[in-house]
Amino acid sequence: QVQLVESGGGLVQPGGSLRLSCVASGAIWPIYQMGWYRRFRGSSRELVATVTSRGRKDYADSVAGRFTISRDNEKNTLTLEMNNLKPEDTAVYYCNADWDGSNPDFGVWGQGTQVNVSA
Repeated sequence: QVQLVESGGGLVQPGGSLRLSCVASGAIWPIYQMGWYRRFRGSSRELVATVTSRGRKDYADSVAGRFTISRDNEKNTLTLEMNNLKPEDTAVYYCNADWDGSNPDFGVWGQGTQVNVSA
């Protein structure tokens, strides 16, 4: 089973940018949907963005136009470019692999990377 490792989190000022990366221990090309999710303190995980093996991308309304998701099947990597960050983007961000796209909870999760947006 593939394992996922996220990196790229940190502290950034409002309006700044960060790039999150998720490296898989195995091939991701067979995985139908990969995505980024985030958890705010004291709440459940929410969807940020997903990308399918066919290249379809979906974004949460709160990040559309600011975040860009991409997957590189040759490098087994999922990336999230985050621009114009806001304090409300502060959360732990998780990478997910959902083999058939039915339910991310049935897939594999990374350990998470903390993003803090603060002046």
